[in-house]
Amino acid sequence: MANILDIRRRIRSVTNTRQITKAMKMVSAAKLRRAQERALAARPYGQMLTNVLKSLVSRAEIYDPETGEPKHPLLAQRPERNIQLIVVTGDKGLAGAFNTNILKAAMRFLEANAGKNIEIEAVGRKGRDFLRRRYATATPRTVESELPARTTLVGEHIGVLNKVDYALAAGIAGRVIDRYTVGEIDAVYVLFNEFKSVIAQRLIVERVLPVEQIGEATVIQAEAMTEEDRKRALEAAKGAGVGVRPADTHEIDLAAAKFAAAPVDYIYEQPAGELFASLLPKYVGIQVFRALLESVAAEHAARMTAMDAATSNATDMIDSLTLAMNRARQAKITKEIIEIVSGAAAL
Repeated sequence: MANILDIRRRIRSVTNTRQITKAMKMVSAAKLRRAQERALAARPYGQMLTNVLKSLVSRAEIYDPETGEPKHPLLAQRPERNIQLIVVTGDKGLAGAFNTNILKAAMRFLEANAGKNIEIEAVGRKGRDFLRRRYATATPRTVESELPARTTLVGEHIGVLNKVDYALAAGIAGRVIDRYTVGEIDAVYVLFNEFKSVIAQRLIVERVLPVEQIGEATVIQAEAMTEEDRKRALEAAKGAGVGVRPADTHEIDLAAAKFAAAPVDYIYEQPAGELFASLLPKYVGIQVFRALLESVAAEHAARMTAMDAATSNATDMIDSLTLAMNRARQAKITKEIIEIVSGAAAL
């Protein structure tokens, strides 16, 4: 059995660790609330843009009446031989299985699309480091490339998730749009954590290009939270003062849905087809921006839950060590009493 001094030293160490994990939990809870507010603030713009595009679809000829082919290149569908996958992870650890689950989902996607040329763009240090160790770093292919199909890392974005702005999402979306337009890639997918609340999250792979239906996400792969994870997140949220219900956006959605819904002929400043062509790339940018915002919120929620579990484990360890220390003290005192009594009896 360890001596009392060693046990006291360990109790001090665990107590200091518990203070750190408790502080990190509260910091993550505060960041989570801000991330939720940012995601909610960006929603009305995305909803209004979606409604405008839906209105334009009914008023513009987006498909050729003779061939039935779409006039806009972002609507064109073709066999998926060259795929670009955008993987959104975190820059830091101490978030439980958050990054691990994303990377496992990425590996499942790669296995499901074996035999195709897949180019990965990593957002976040954890994903970049993991993928760099397994796949070669290369420049994006051109249309004329005749190289055999393989998986490569073609882009990375590190340290950008501390403050996500639309310019980052627009830049990523602009590059994939340009490549899709000229035929260098046949599909674009985004892998991220879809966040609605602390207890309502799922890990999804969403197809961004080609655009199949305005306002409807095309989810290829999804993995919801387990019941055990949901219970842990609920306990962590209770102690941090974070709401567990999704934000109520019913009134905002109703107000946005009324726009361009009336059966009247709207007069647009530009031709409807031209306006649709200029707004569709912005719609893709909003999809990428939403993925980044929700992934940041999900990361803070995962870190808050992990730090709450670490704090609870530290408390249990302190109780166990205190009990062991008391037993050691009792054994030492008992031994000293026995020695005294034995010495007195010998006299």
